[in-house]
Amino acid sequence: MDVKSVVETVKSPKDLQKLNEKQLQTLCDEIRQIIVSVVSKNGGHLASNLGTVELTVALLRVFSDENDSLVWDVGHQSYTHKILTGRLDDIYSIRTEGGISGFPKREESPYDAFNVGHSSTSISAAFGIAVAKQLCSVNGSTVAIIGDGALSGGLAFEGLNNAGKYKKNFIVVLNDNKMSISRNVGALARYLGGIRMNPKYLRLKSRVERVLIKTPVLGSPIRKLLKRSKSRVRNLVYKRTIFDDMGFAYYGPVDGHNIQELERAFAAAKSVNGPVMVHVVTIKGKGYTFAENDPKSFHGVGSFDIDTGEPISSKRDFSGVFGDNLVKLADENAKICAITAAMSTGTGLVGFSKKHKERFFDVGIAEEHAVTFACGLAAKGMIPVFAVYSTFLQRSVDQIIHDAAMQNLHIVLAVDRAGVVGTDGETHQGVFDVSLLNSVPNITIYSPCYFDELELNLKAAIDSESGITAVRYPKGGQPYKPLEYECTDKPFDFYGDKGADVLLVTYGRLFSNACRALDMLKEQEKSFCILKLNRIKPIDEDAVRQSLKYKKILFFEEGMKSGGVGESFEIKLDEMGFGGECRLFAIEDKFVKQADVERSLEILGLDEKSMADEVLKAYEEV
Repeated sequence: MDVKSVVETVKSPKDLQKLNEKQLQTLCDEIRQIIVSVVSKNGGHLASNLGTVELTVALLRVFSDENDSLVWDVGHQSYTHKILTGRLDDIYSIRTEGGISGFPKREESPYDAFNVGHSSTSISAAFGIAVAKQLCSVNGSTVAIIGDGALSGGLAFEGLNNAGKYKKNFIVVLNDNKMSISRNVGALARYLGGIRMNPKYLRLKSRVERVLIKTPVLGSPIRKLLKRSKSRVRNLVYKRTIFDDMGFAYYGPVDGHNIQELERAFAAAKSVNGPVMVHVVTIKGKGYTFAENDPKSFHGVGSFDIDTGEPISSKRDFSGVFGDNLVKLADENAKICAITAAMSTGTGLVGFSKKHKERFFDVGIAEEHAVTFACGLAAKGMIPVFAVYSTFLQRSVDQIIHDAAMQNLHIVLAVDRAGVVGTDGETHQGVFDVSLLNSVPNITIYSPCYFDELELNLKAAIDSESGITAVRYPKGGQPYKPLEYECTDKPFDFYGDKGADVLLVTYGRLFSNACRALDMLKEQEKSFCILKLNRIKPIDEDAVRQSLKYKKILFFEEGMKSGGVGESFEIKLDEMGFGGECRLFAIEDKFVKQADVERSLEILGLDEKSMADEVLKAYEEV
């Protein structure tokens, strides 16, 4: 008879109550083994999940009622939560097409209280949930779990500011691992470091509180007196923190890998009739040596070798090309500055941070601040380059419009992970940046397909005299490139059979698929012409004018149809009296689910076969 592992006995959080201390430790070890195994094959967020195993176990043991709600910030640390809430068998499908998400999803489980993927949302969302429960007379605790990196986001403080005046129990767990993705920066990081480094008062506070809790007749009045008192005795037991000043009772720091200590803290927090901040200190990457030693590199990973920690594939990518070229340009131009929102590694800026340290600014998880900070630099003659993932650029749209575009300030947006990104799913797809930026005045947008074009476009963006210039490029390596194709700095290129009746228009990475489609149809003795837009805003009028001679124009776009470049191109065709037919193929009013990039493009009808099929249909109609 096979003996079940401990993790296999846990079908729901209620089952955690049955485990003794030794079994709980075994459970945590088993979970870490599962996480390392799964992520090594599927990719995903490793270090953050390894660091929150005990924390998750303790949370689910204390907050196991069906009306309790756990709201994870960002959600890239939710793998243990998924395993312990009935998804052990599904965890091996995580981040694959048709599998479970790498982030909490309400449609996936009743234990997932809120959908997340971006930073700093948990406190506001959890506070809303808590108030809704109160209005509906529903019992149950509500807990927001937020990292120290995410706490640097402005939205987190907006949530704290509002929740601090709440008159009912509301709990925020601060998971402090001294990291977001890149190492944390700024005043808040220093402040938390000061709390972590001065634990003596916390041990005293914990002992005094345990005594007072055990003597309810006298204990409760004394606790209230101490909290209200301005005396030295009060300050000895209840040291004031920024969280106290915002209306939260502060508990911590608590050892985030000691389940018993965590449970005591959560039980105490649960008994408070008001907002509580529980400060938990964890080790990012705990239990897997490579991740512990280098949590930054093991935050978000592709497949890797468990025994060595080495990635299965490590080819040159667009982020690295961008970073290398920005360093070269900054060597020659002392006005160039680089800005990141806690993503120096992901955006390729590590080299810049070392070579030009005085001109490198990591502002933490604060994309809104990053843009307005860049505007301030630009207002005094500097050339700021803000490197940011497309999905996170969404957070700074107001600043782009109000602070940058209206003043026609020259800032450069290096928009990384543009287009479909694959297995991170809906929350991380870079498919909105074009439609969001396309309607804003004083913006120029480049969308290179190849490394050489990225270099040319980046230089053009920096050399621009005014206005916002965005250079958007995809995740990963360089796509297929025909041997005869030469990259240029022109705003557009025609490629293929210029005498054909059908014109396929596209930009960015999809040009590669268009070239493959051209190769496919050559074998069937069919041909067409490709118009490659290198600059997608403003669209070059000469490119439109030269397109008027074609009978059928097919526009393929790796972004939203509504507000996209295809719509702008079709309007210009109509204005110039185009007599043929134009069809737009783009993402139409939906979110793109998780699957690898190639499969996603196939599902969306943006792969080479779909392009070839549409060209053949157009020829049949001609």
